[in-house]
Amino acid sequence: MTQFIAAKGLTNPHLQTLAPRFIRKKALFEPVWQTLDTPDGDFLDIAWGEEHHTEQAKNKPIFVLFHGLEGCFYSPYANGLMDAFTKQGWLSVMMHFRGCSGKPNKLARAYHSGEVEDARLFLEYLDSLFPGQRKVAVGISLGGNMLANYLAKYNDQPLLDAATIVSAPLDLSACSERIEQGFSKLYKNYLLSSLKKSALQKHHLLKGELGLSYQCIKRVTKLYEFDDLITAPLHGFKNAEDYYLRCSGIHRLKEIKIPTQIIHAKDDPFMTEAVIPKYVLPDNIDYRLFEQGGHVGFVTGSAMKPRFWLEEALPAYYESLTDPA
Repeated sequence: MTQFIAAKGLTNPHLQTLAPRFIRKKALFEPVWQTLDTPDGDFLDIAWGEEHHTEQAKNKPIFVLFHGLEGCFYSPYANGLMDAFTKQGWLSVMMHFRGCSGKPNKLARAYHSGEVEDARLFLEYLDSLFPGQRKVAVGISLGGNMLANYLAKYNDQPLLDAATIVSAPLDLSACSERIEQGFSKLYKNYLLSSLKKSALQKHHLLKGELGLSYQCIKRVTKLYEFDDLITAPLHGFKNAEDYYLRCSGIHRLKEIKIPTQIIHAKDDPFMTEAVIPKYVLPDNIDYRLFEQGGHVGFVTGSAMKPRFWLEEALPAYYESLTDPA
């Protein structure tokens, strides 16, 4: 895989992080939408890069994407990566976590960094449609931490041939502290307002499940408070600390068995060095640590002619991995 070199004029971590939103204001294409029902009476919205019921689709390798916290198909990295893989001859598909597709989900429960059962349901569904086809998955940010947990839990039958984890908060506790500091509060405010908006839309469900008042949700000012008040109790954890401890992917990397690459920038403004493993990783994990890149930024080229490095490097990387016989 090529080395990442930050775009001239965009080396600052915040510029790297924010630039994609200014460069790509509209999605590169409109996806084919599908709704997948879940066994508990809810649904998952799926975005396909193209119609998947065709003869051509049956002969393509499959690129699977898991988005970040409050992300969706319209996040610049999401439609960008799907478009890049589609152009290389892959069938691209992205599962939206519950409540992230623009429609509130039907149940009080939502999604979190360690919730792997929806991903399992989705990948089993893909496997039933395309049993013999090569499948690789990329997890971005929270989706990357979820993917690490998924690959560890289902290491004997992951239903994937290879994976990449990008800018993942592998130590959740350290990341929840870091995002409350300095300029990073800007990202915290954006993410928290999105999480609170979704929670307030489902207040009637949360009130029934957790006994929370509307005002109680509105008063939350930190991601940690949100996780302590809502995410943790809603999904079976004692509190935010228990959730962070049990769902931080850094503890489970050694359990992953398929070829997995991890891409991370040292200057990621969402994280500290706590997300970088201090132990020897198994041979199947290729850890790529770059000095620059921000959080899911990795903008190369120049400020006048920026390019999205992940969209060039990832399809090329997977093309270079030999096809299984």
